[in-house]
Amino acid sequence: MATSSTTALHSQFRPPLRAPRHLRPLPHSYSSSSRTRGCAPVRASAASASAPAQREIAAGVPWGCEIESLESAASLERWLIDSGLPEQRLAIQRVDIGERGLVALKNIRKGEKLLFVPPSLVITADSEWGRPEVGDVMKRNSVPDWPLIATYLISEASLEGSSRWISYIAALPRQPYSLLYWTRAELDAYLVASPIRKRAIQRITDVIGTYNDLRDRIFSRHPDLFPEEVYNIETFLWSFGILFSRLVRLPSMDGRVALVPWADMLNHSPEVETFLDFDKSSRGIVFTTDRSYQPGEQVTISFIPLVLF
Repeated sequence: MATSSTTALHSQFRPPLRAPRHLRPLPHSYSSSSRTRGCAPVRASAASASAPAQREIAAGVPWGCEIESLESAASLERWLIDSGLPEQRLAIQRVDIGERGLVALKNIRKGEKLLFVPPSLVITADSEWGRPEVGDVMKRNSVPDWPLIATYLISEASLEGSSRWISYIAALPRQPYSLLYWTRAELDAYLVASPIRKRAIQRITDVIGTYNDLRDRIFSRHPDLFPEEVYNIETFLWSFGILFSRLVRLPSMDGRVALVPWADMLNHSPEVETFLDFDKSSRGIVFTTDRSYQPGEQVTISFIPLVLF
């Protein structure tokens, strides 16, 4: 696992490991053409950043789905089961909070372990790249885990059907709920009295700075491996948005950060204290319920004790 680099993940840039997906939809005015395509425009404006990538952006990534899509989530579940996910006591449905969520299929008691996602279905900095030569360059440059996984997502998404993660990527939202997509004017208008505003501006600046550093130090030197039409600020805003809303830290795996397909369909609730972790006895990613659930009730977990983006 790569742990050090000059990549611009500054000391202030310690991203939260999970954003609660009960944030309101982003206050963008979408064009009719973007609605027709099903792609939300990606816009970034970091007034405090002087990096070349600082500009208004109106584009959409060509992969992923609408955030409430159940069809893509059902395809993901089928692929996961075929790939070793055990039978689940949860099902994905539309929910009031979070657009999609996992609900109980049967009565679930307090103290039960659920999910059991095998490590082979988890994305970490050590995951095998669909294009090994791309991963080799990133690791030779000692890129830290966060930007490494962000780049990994883009690389795998660009492979489309030839990536083993195609079903997972197809189930990810085209535009995650993230303040990365807010313009400076929107941050000023909606968060004028909020302490989150300053942190959000810094976060946007750091993500753009990270992309610029990767582009200047790695991508521009290997244009055959990192074409700009694939590795650009639009796709990096998407991939970091996915990490901010889905990445978790697994205490029992030496604090490793990971994307855990299926488990990341769970929504955050401040009313529960249980969290994802690796279970050594079952060799899977689980969480232990801290309350009971009735059939049809949404099951939630906590992504504390971190400051959420």
